Amino acid sequence: SAALLPAPGGSRAKGLRLELPSDRLLKFVTVGLPLCLVSLAFAREFSAGLQISCFSPTNFTGKQSAYVDTACWDSLVHHGFDAEGHAVTKSLWALKVFPYSLLVVAVLMYMPYLLWRYAAVPALHSDLLFIIDELDKSYNRSVRLVQHMRKVQQASAEPERFWEEYERARRERYFEFPLLERYLTCKQHAHSLVVIYILRSLLLLLFMAATCLYLVFLHLNIFFQDEFSCSIKTGLLQAEPHIPPLIPCKLVFFSVFQLISLSVGGVYVLLIPVVIYNALQLCQWDKGLLSVYEMLPAFDLLSRKMLTCPVNDLNVILLFLRANISKLTSFGRLNAVSALREAAANKQDIDTVVDFMTLLAGLETTKPKH
Repeated sequence: SAALLPAPGGSRAKGLRLELPSDRLLKFVTVGLPLCLVSLAFAREFSAGLQISCFSPTNFTGKQSAYVDTACWDSLVHHGFDAEGHAVTKSLWALKVFPYSLLVVAVLMYMPYLLWRYAAVPALHSDLLFIIDELDKSYNRSVRLVQHMRKVQQASAEPERFWEEYERARRERYFEFPLLERYLTCKQHAHSLVVIYILRSLLLLLFMAATCLYLVFLHLNIFFQDEFSCSIKTGLLQAEPHIPPLIPCKLVFFSVFQLISLSVGGVYVLLIPVVIYNALQLCQWDKGLLSVYEMLPAFDLLSRKMLTCPVNDLNVILLFLRANISKLTSFGRLNAVSALREAAANKQDIDTVVDFMTLLAGLETTKPKH
């Protein structure tokens, strides 16, 4: 009776993990990193003021110099000349919108997790609650079955007759608990969870690759030009003769934006193999958990080779069962029983937890020798 699992004290749903640890880490890094860096960029902008410094003519007053800084920051257009001497312009507006583009990156990175949360989590939550509850109940049924067998054996006048009935019950699968096994077998033929998980990984890879390409584009075209020539001879100032045609300006925040872009791009490049590895986990079975539950009567998904192609919902559920192993109280008990079975002298007679419990109860002393 000490082997029976106590009833769970609270609701299992409260502490249930519906994200794998690696996926949770990916979410924190891919979403949190751009948000953290863009907050630093905004903090620098608010504390330092205008992010540009222009070399105004010496005859300009303080207000005129401030106007030049503001006008060049608003336009952010570089005026230069090509090899043939023709005037060319190049817009540097991507530098101004760079912090806001990082906000867009953070939103895009959060979209795959929203897809998982609203499309897969409700079904996964109910599956995990049912399977965890049934696994623990199946273990308790096995222990109660041993208790019943012990009482019947003690009340039996013919021990040999009892063991004959026991062997016949095993042949006729009397100890079978079919609900859980058939439910897991049904999940082998479902693919909704695995499709959503793979779609989430593909979207995450797509957004990370697009972000890296965007940062490479900025570095190749803009992030090597911290100085530019600005023209303020527009509008009402176009006819003013004392205003020079071009005014040299320098971007104060340039090195900060370079560091931010390199940090985001470098981290995303390092995380791409992690996303691929998480998706490749679905290509192999986690047989360690199911092999422990082979100790339950007639729970033989592995021995009957019912595990076929691993890309299905059952494999996703097994990954999340592994992440919620603390909620699975029977796993520790069965794992200990499996270890004891390997150390037992007559382990060839031990197939299920029922067999092992009967040995612990002392029934092996009355079992007839064949």
